[in-house]
Amino acid sequence: MNFWKNHTSLRAVLITVFFVIGMILTIAGWKMTGKLAGLGIMLVGIIFLLVALFVYNAMYK
Repeated sequence: MNFWKNHTSLRAVLITVFFVIGMILTIAGWKMTGKLAGLGIMLVGIIFLLVALFVYNAMYK
C-alpha cells in the first residue's frame, strides 16, 4: 500500500494528474453560472484538488 509513497516519479505523476483534472473540472463548473450541475462539477473538481494535496502531504506523515 505504501508503494506510491516511496516512488517520487509516480507520486509526481499522480499529483499532476489529480491537479490538472481538478482544475479543468473546477473551471468547467465555474463557467456554468446559475446551473446546479455546475456547482456539482466544481465540487468534484475541488475533491480532485484535495486528493492531489493529500498525495503530496502523505510523504510527510
